[in-house]
Amino acid sequence: MQLSLFTTAGCHLCEQAAELLPPIAEGFPVNVTAIEIGDDDALVARYGIRIPVIQFEDGEELDWPFDEHTLRQYIISKINH
Repeated sequence: MQLSLFTTAGCHLCEQAAELLPPIAEGFPVNVTAIEIGDDDALVARYGIRIPVIQFEDGEELDWPFDEHTLRQYIISKINH
């Protein structure tokens, strides 16, 4: 399963979200890619006030705030779906 983390430099909430992902991803067949929105005006327009945002490979998005439990449950539901 592919997860994208939309983030930008200097975003402390993005840093918190990025720290949640590795321990969770270790237990599942998950590949996480961080996407810097600051390099793309369209991404800034879409995610600028929402980041951090995790996007699943089916396009569903999980907006901040989320915690380890919520993220884990989302991943489990996607794997079992």
